[in-house]
Amino acid sequence: QVQLVESGGGLVQPGGSLRLSCAASRSIFSGDVMGWYRHAPGKERELVATITNGNNINYADSVKGRFTISRDGVKSTVDLQMNSLKPEDTAVYYCNLRRTLFGTLYNYWGQGTQVTVSS
Repeated sequence: QVQLVESGGGLVQPGGSLRLSCAASRSIFSGDVMGWYRHAPGKERELVATITNGNNINYADSVKGRFTISRDGVKSTVDLQMNSLKPEDTAVYYCNLRRTLFGTLYNYWGQGTQVTVSS
């Protein structure tokens, strides 16, 4: 079992920046896919960005050029730098770890951190 703890959410004005951090309670394996998802009121949970150990990165079209995901295998952390924030980025952001072990897929989620973009 892996616990994920997010931090860094808050209230920011449009055009501002926030950095989200996620720390895993155990070591991240090289095959793990780490990522960030978000859930806005009235919408489905959506992928924001994912990153593999080989730095294969995937971003949602809506955040490309504004958000940057990074991971630290030694510290077992994954961060999300969010710049040029827009009101539509307002959501609860969740850290995710996806692990395949002996053919079984394990999905771990953090508790979520609120990001509110408003003037």
